[in-house]
Amino acid sequence: MSSTAGRPRSPSPSLPLDGKVALVTGGSRGIGAAAARALAAEGAAVAISYAASADKAQAVVADLERIGVRAAGYRADQGDPRQVADLVGTVAADFGRLDILVNSAARFVGGTVDDAEADLAAFDRQLAVNVGGVITAIRAAARVLGAGGRIITVGSMQATRAGFPGVADYASTKSAIIGYSRGAARDLGPRGITVNVVQPGSVATDMNPAEGPFADVQRAANAMGRFGRPEEIAAGIAFLAGPGASFITGAVLDIDGGYLA
Repeated sequence: MSSTAGRPRSPSPSLPLDGKVALVTGGSRGIGAAAARALAAEGAAVAISYAASADKAQAVVADLERIGVRAAGYRADQGDPRQVADLVGTVAADFGRLDILVNSAARFVGGTVDDAEADLAAFDRQLAVNVGGVITAIRAAARVLGAGGRIITVGSMQATRAGFPGVADYASTKSAIIGYSRGAARDLGPRGITVNVVQPGSVATDMNPAEGPFADVQRAANAMGRFGRPEEIAAGIAFLAGPGASFITGAVLDIDGGYLA
């Protein structure tokens, strides 16, 4: 695991997350990058993890520095339990604490359950990242978070309604983290740590472009008739990370443009 670190700066003491440290897995792009920027805008120092693109991670770190917070990027494979545990411990050691964990790193592998040619190794990898990585990160964070700690995992509307064929395996991973998060909320609630899930709908990212081959079907499936922006999901994450969400735990926040309406 390697890191790219920016020099520390001092955000305004009036910001709600001033003095807090956040780790956003998968923070080099998409919803993860937007979440990192949203938390930094609230005053948190932010570490991000990335799997492959150091250049993209460094660009996000530079954005966070311009906001005026300390930031760093760490390479870690979210499908490798040892690397995930080491990531959490290293961030807590490097920054002196950890207050907020955002599990954003994920994979999507499509395919119907009756496809005899399905790439089962790819499905196993998806399970390792989407479920194993989240569970390992939560367990590791639970050892270092103090009272007021926040754990937020990015799920998917597919966990509640698999509205398209070929998403069974992916939907199962996102359903699993809801159950785990609710159980973790019970375990960690007495320590003042909240655990919640944000479920995005169709969001315009490089993995799911708003002009992609299935974009029209996705737009038609939600009440607002459009794709969401990563910043709209990040706003929900920042809320759950902040002091105003101190009595919300074990919850699922749908930010889906009315897909589940």
